[in-house]
Amino acid sequence: MRTLLGVDDVDDTALWQRSTAGDGEAFALLFDRHHARVHRHAHRLTADRHDAEDLTAGAFLELWRCRDRVRLVDGSVLPWLLVTTSNLARNHARGLRRYRDFLSRLDREPATTHDVAADEWTDLDEPWAGALAQLSAADLRLVTLVLLEDHPLASAASLLGLTPQAAKSRLHRARQRLRALLPDRHPSTPARTPGDLR
Repeated sequence: MRTLLGVDDVDDTALWQRSTAGDGEAFALLFDRHHARVHRHAHRLTADRHDAEDLTAGAFLELWRCRDRVRLVDGSVLPWLLVTTSNLARNHARGLRRYRDFLSRLDREPATTHDVAADEWTDLDEPWAGALAQLSAADLRLVTLVLLEDHPLASAASLLGLTPQAAKSRLHRARQRLRALLPDRHPSTPARTPGDLR
């Protein structure tokens, strides 16, 4: 990991300001600081290591591409990266569904009907990823920030353009939905589970 004198003593604000001024080393430090958490979140949403790597790269690319519009929350770019990763994952899942629908309409020989992409999913996180995929885009963003990444509800509400009360109500409904979708999950499951959704 890259290091810079005093970098651990500052929040993302100074690094982000330097990054947008053209300091590539500062942007690299932000990447190093947040890469693991963004990748973990992407894997949680896709249950596929390769897709998670693509989504992580995409989130950091969007961070740079949209640098004039990025909002830091409590001095961190991480919430913005997590919401962007959730959006990219939803787009990816939508594209994968369209691709599979297209393939299902093609006349194919029985030997070629095997869907390799489906085999790339692991059993480890598939139920959890499937439940998250059934949430609305707004609920997924809120669940990502508050339940999966432990950001304060007020900060998440501000970033997502919600009042604290609206965010609280939406989060309550999302918890109920996740409990209904994952009734048999146990706390031993990686990432957050309905056991954490009280």
